Amino acid sequence: MNNKQYVIALDQGTTSSRAIIFDKLGKIIGMSQREFEQFYPEPGWVEHRPEDILQSQISVLQEVVKEFKIDSNSIAAIGITNQRETTLLWDKESGKAIYNAIVWQDRRTAHYCDEIGSKHKGKIHRKTGLIVDAYFSASKIKWILDHVEGAREKANSGKLMFGTVDSWLVYHLTEGKVHATDATNASRTMIYNITENKWDKELLKIFDIPVSILPEVRSSNAYFGHLSTDILGVSIPIHGIAGDQQAALFGQMCIHPGMMKNTYGTGCFLVLNTGSELVLSENNLLSTIAWQIDGKTTYALEGSVFIGGAVIQWLRDGLGIIQSASESEELATSVEDSGGVVFVPALTGLGAPHWDQYARGTIIGITRGTTKAHITRAALESIAFQVKDIVDAMSSDMGAPAQELRVDGGAIQNNLLLQSQADFSGIKVVKPAIAETTALGAAYFAGLGCGFWTSLDDISQQWKQEASFQPMIDEKKKAAMVARWKKAIERSKNWEE
Repeated sequence: MNNKQYVIALDQGTTSSRAIIFDKLGKIIGMSQREFEQFYPEPGWVEHRPEDILQSQISVLQEVVKEFKIDSNSIAAIGITNQRETTLLWDKESGKAIYNAIVWQDRRTAHYCDEIGSKHKGKIHRKTGLIVDAYFSASKIKWILDHVEGAREKANSGKLMFGTVDSWLVYHLTEGKVHATDATNASRTMIYNITENKWDKELLKIFDIPVSILPEVRSSNAYFGHLSTDILGVSIPIHGIAGDQQAALFGQMCIHPGMMKNTYGTGCFLVLNTGSELVLSENNLLSTIAWQIDGKTTYALEGSVFIGGAVIQWLRDGLGIIQSASESEELATSVEDSGGVVFVPALTGLGAPHWDQYARGTIIGITRGTTKAHITRAALESIAFQVKDIVDAMSSDMGAPAQELRVDGGAIQNNLLLQSQADFSGIKVVKPAIAETTALGAAYFAGLGCGFWTSLDDISQQWKQEASFQPMIDEKKKAAMVARWKKAIERSKNWEE
């Protein structure tokens, strides 16, 4: 039995890095968070400074241990969860990145992906479960190799390393001793065969990526080396890694086939557990690895909405019609409905199930009577509508209607959003007692890996519901709103060639 008292989850997100301390009951003991800068060098490009990712993550880890007076010796393990697909390449000798991190939202390789897709779409989908899109890591790796001077030569001579954010962190947190990733992150690169559980030689050839730069792939609860003693003064094992959406699925204890969760973050990510069976979608969803525990793989279906909570950030930062995200609910509920306004937030194209890289944001139905309250309400409803489209696609793939949606992420404090979600999707929406399910999932993987928790049964007892929302909308009204949404979606598509 493990006599340590805590597990720490490092949650490296798109806009901030966090460190959260959990006790044996899965309760949060302390949290520290730090935002870092986003870069948009050209339209459709999104980058992070690799050093910002690393330093912000180290600083919040140090802060949370210090602020909550945690004895470093009482920490059993560290788990990592991360923004997925975001791509880094670094020099093997110096450990320094050769280019900024290209973020998952980045669209610079869209045309290249069109070309690859026209030739290899079916093959890539069968092997990886993914749709050919600039979202995933493969085309980003190729772009860096092709555009940074000397990069390809270095890669070919074994002097470069590729990693998603988890690998970048592990490499530096272990002082360069470990170059590894877990199966969930590998499954988002578009070069990993998810049925054979290995890097795929044929796909590497298609994308012109040398195998020498790739990290070793381990289980989600595997050992990933020890934290450098320079950081907390003691050496702590890193014992679990999972991409943020898979970690949230696990943290929500969606451990049986058919259970699903939606995370409302910068984007929205709906993931459904399909068990040991790989279900290849016929409705433009992704098949992916949910997690791998002790070498045993669980699969999932996933639908990604690129702009979820980010639409509220845009109302705040882009339009300036709200001062803070928390104002959005109050403003939206000040009107009875959106006044006929429909907002399609395709600010970086449309994700599942539409997959239109060239769609652009559309606000339609504006009249002289339209106010910022109507636009804000339409923006909130747009999040729920996008998620509804994915719920419908998943029900179709599984051949059974969805029963329940467990929800997490920053926006679940917004009751109007959750009620709209229940209304539009026609299913029960459940909010957990612990909202930080992404970090909790990473903590669970780490804790299972090091024996802090002994079994899935041990931790599944910890999940508790805080509130639930049942559909309440009039069916006729719902049908009219859904019809308007579908019309608006079509008008936003194929805008920017």
